[in-house]
Amino acid sequence: MKKKLDSDKADVLQGTLTLLVLRTLDVLGPMHGYGLARRIEQISGELLQLNQGTLYPALLRMEQEQWIAAKWGASEKHRKAKFYSLTAAGRKQLAKETGDWQRISSTIERFLGPIPEGLREELP
Repeated sequence: MKKKLDSDKADVLQGTLTLLVLRTLDVLGPMHGYGLARRIEQISGELLQLNQGTLYPALLRMEQEQWIAAKWGASEKHRKAKFYSLTAAGRKQLAKETGDWQRISSTIERFLGPIPEGLREELP
C-alpha cells in the first residue's frame, strides 16, 4: 500500500511552488517552513509532496525578493523555527502569479478539451 501511495503523490511543478507558498501565507498567516510544507500537502489532499531541498531554497529566494519576511520564533513544540509572513510586495506578486497561473491553466484546458472542427484538418 505504501508503494501505491507514494506513486500517487506528485512533485510540485516548477513555478507553482511560489504561488502555493504565497497563497498559503496569505490565507493562514505566518508559518514556519515545516508547517507550511505540511499544510500545502494537506490542502492538496496529500497529492503534492514538498521536501526540504525544494521548499527551503524557494523560501530563501522569496525572502531575497522581499515577497516574504522571516522572523525567528518558537514552534508548537517549543523548538527554534523561522516563521515566514507575506509582505506587501508578496501580495502584489501573489496577484501576478495567480493571473499567470489562470492564463496558463486556461490555455492547457484548450488542449485537453475537444478540438474544434475547423482545426481537425489532416496534416500532410
